[in-house]
Amino acid sequence: MTEVPGNAPGFGFAHAVTVSGALAFVSGQVPLDADGRLVGPDDTGAQTAQALENLGRVLVTLGADWPDVVKLTWFLTEAADLQPVRDARDALLRPALGDRPNPASSLVRVAGLFRPDVLVEVEAVVALPTS
Repeated sequence: MTEVPGNAPGFGFAHAVTVSGALAFVSGQVPLDADGRLVGPDDTGAQTAQALENLGRVLVTLGADWPDVVKLTWFLTEAADLQPVRDARDALLRPALGDRPNPASSLVRVAGLFRPDVLVEVEAVVALPTS
């Protein structure tokens, strides 16, 4: 569901998504590479792209893909950095989703994350594909 009468349109997200079957709740993914090094110091767009890349690997491990993601929750230290998050999200999701709407989404501005140089974190709810 992307349109809700009386609500403003979702800007890059669905107001609600319904599913049936098993769900996976994916822990927050941060912009660390496989060696635990921060990707994109002081660059919210690069950090978002890395966090999404990490999330993508979790999806593959679950036997899922981006169309199976029903909810994203974003944690962002600076509200002014929202556009780089949207740009990185759209660069990945638009090709993967085609004309389907983006997942439901929430954005929470936080005072800080687990390290002061981490600017963004993203967690997901995934509707696992049936075999």
